[in-house]
Amino acid sequence: MPSYKEVLKNAKSLTRKHHKETSATELLFLHSSELQPNELYLKYEEKMPIEVEKKFLEALNLYLEKNIPVQQIIGFVYFYGYKFLVRNTALIPRFETEELVANVLINYDEYFSGMPVDVVDIGTGSGCLAIALAKEEANFKMVATDISFEALELAKENASYLEADIEFLQGDMLQPLLDKKFDIIISNPPYIPNSEQVDSLIYDNEPHIALFGGEDGLDYYRTILKNAHYIIKDRAFIAFEHAYDKADELKSIAKSYFPDAKVFTLKDMQNKDRMTFVIIGFN
Repeated sequence: MPSYKEVLKNAKSLTRKHHKETSATELLFLHSSELQPNELYLKYEEKMPIEVEKKFLEALNLYLEKNIPVQQIIGFVYFYGYKFLVRNTALIPRFETEELVANVLINYDEYFSGMPVDVVDIGTGSGCLAIALAKEEANFKMVATDISFEALELAKENASYLEADIEFLQGDMLQPLLDKKFDIIISNPPYIPNSEQVDSLIYDNEPHIALFGGEDGLDYYRTILKNAHYIIKDRAFIAFEHAYDKADELKSIAKSYFPDAKVFTLKDMQNKDRMTFVIIGFN
């Protein structure tokens, strides 16, 4: 039997030959071994049990040959410190989106100073944004929507697992919200232009309804901004995640519907324009 070290070394070499990420292979290795990194280090030179090696190689085959994302193979991902279940019915939570959570909390502190507020996450998918915000701020009365029944079922499962109190509504964009008013709207809607080439790992495994946002990728932002006045209170803010090259266009759309609003864009940790905030009624 080969050692843990030998199995991992060979697997990483095979991964590089497939032009894929060795970090994903390492994650699969840890998950299959059911070991923490420090425990694995101590066992590096020991023989790897045959059943554990088999489990790992089966998972590696799904990643390398079947082109399935590692998060879907292991069934979960950590987002903002919380463990979220992952299935192919909703987008896999991305670490970049954690920055939107952090900046919504910062702007809540600035504009609402600890007050109870009504918050909605439009197009919630796995529920990662809504759930992380609800867990982090007790003053958020959270509503989350999605057009996809399957995505909402996953979001509800995540909310139950993480004990987050959220009202989930199914419907297209703002349609299920027209009888409500909110202090904060957040959304990370589909924003890939229809004609843009998408990596096969994403295209083949994640729902297209959650990926593509029209000819220029901005259709859903237009819909939200055009109709936001129906569901916002007099003083409110809207927070978006978006493609790094769409900030100027999104600002222009926001200003066309809210000419008196303060609109600003924040960069992510890769120094790319990634989040735009529309501050309404605080001038």
